[in-house]
Amino acid sequence: MPDNAKLKQALDAAARYGQEHLFKFHDELDSAGQEALVEQVMSVDFAQIETLHRDLVRNHSASAARESIEPLRARAWEDFSLSERAALANQGMRILREGKVAAFLVAGGQGTRLGHNGPKGVFDIGLPSRKSLFQLQAERILRLSRQAGKTIPWYIMTSRENHAETTGFFKERRFFGLSERDIFFFKQGEMPVVDADGKILLASKGRLSMGPNGNGGCFLALAKSGALEDMKRRGIEHVFFYSVDNALVRVCDPRFVGFAAQMGMPAASKAVVKVQPEEKVGVLCLRNGKPSVIEYSEMTEEMIYSKTADGRYLYDSANIAMHIFTRAFLESHAGASLPFHLAHKKIAYTSPSGETVTPTLPNAYKFELFMFDLFPMAGAMAGLLVSREEEFAPVKNKDGVDSPASARNLLLELHHKWAVAAGVSEEELRGKLVEISPLASYAGEGINTALIRSQLGNPIIHVS
Repeated sequence: MPDNAKLKQALDAAARYGQEHLFKFHDELDSAGQEALVEQVMSVDFAQIETLHRDLVRNHSASAARESIEPLRARAWEDFSLSERAALANQGMRILREGKVAAFLVAGGQGTRLGHNGPKGVFDIGLPSRKSLFQLQAERILRLSRQAGKTIPWYIMTSRENHAETTGFFKERRFFGLSERDIFFFKQGEMPVVDADGKILLASKGRLSMGPNGNGGCFLALAKSGALEDMKRRGIEHVFFYSVDNALVRVCDPRFVGFAAQMGMPAASKAVVKVQPEEKVGVLCLRNGKPSVIEYSEMTEEMIYSKTADGRYLYDSANIAMHIFTRAFLESHAGASLPFHLAHKKIAYTSPSGETVTPTLPNAYKFELFMFDLFPMAGAMAGLLVSREEEFAPVKNKDGVDSPASARNLLLELHHKWAVAAGVSEEELRGKLVEISPLASYAGEGINTALIRSQLGNPIIHVS
């Protein structure tokens, strides 16, 4: 039986804030279910939920005051001379050799929009090798670690929903050749989901409805999990942040590491030039003089179409969720109080009669943190424009733009270009699909042309 004193404490806390309905089905639960419910209720900050509901749902007080928005001008990689590029890449590789770089992957999402029932990272985008997004990234880390002669530790943030499946996937595949001790899994934080009246929904008779606390919650999770402390123990100074759904991400890219170190700022971001001014992507900007990202929906028509004297669009540095933060900056600000934002969603719930209700219209509110709200605390951020075709193949939609098919095509087209640059002719590759394993080449270096030519009799050329 659950501890009676603890049960009374939980009941009193819920009743104080008008949330006593959370115990409506308490007596129908078995002992383990009752204990679990009490633990969930005890973990809720009811005062915070009440304040967020009052400010964001009832009073809509989150509307931003008038702000000054300016573009954050990113430096294009092509604008550096060949000698400057070499120097930056060498500097980055030196930092990698010193073991001062870690990879931080945000991988809490599910592949629901892709028609995939499971973590997005296990998704197979249809490459000839059938490699998952996780495997592509793991092999890039392994290849780069071998080149540097130093292990790159990998910190992976999951969610309650996909943690077990994610860690199981890695174990089944023997961590893709990486050492288990160099991969640190931890879960993202959660917040209760409420209805229009501020009542916390029940996901089932014995479980509160909880949702991830937004991508900005990754920093708090990094600190609470002990991951930041682990980085300090390892001597990490630069943390490469990225999200799981980019099939072309260059994890811990030496060029980017060197660039970030050379700029000497607490943070640096990669960006790509917008395909067209109306592309619905966030753009690097200065908000009241401090680094941030402005979403497309926030931009005025004047901002969207304004150009510089040389004909470039003023706001053209599209955010691609690749950043480098100094560990010192994260240690200072990971626990900072960020503002919550409101999301109105369709959330299934358990009704007062005990039935599961699946709404057809948005019925619930989620409170989320945005990672961009941490950027201003850096004071300054360096931007690096890179090639979209070489580094950005997002997997977000089931079909069309930013789909598995588009990401697969971008990757195969890039590998075709690598083979041609290495000396295999276009004529030899006509009608062939070329896939080059990350274990064979991180970014087009060291291509084995003899191995490619040995497979020219096949429709699919796979260099592993």
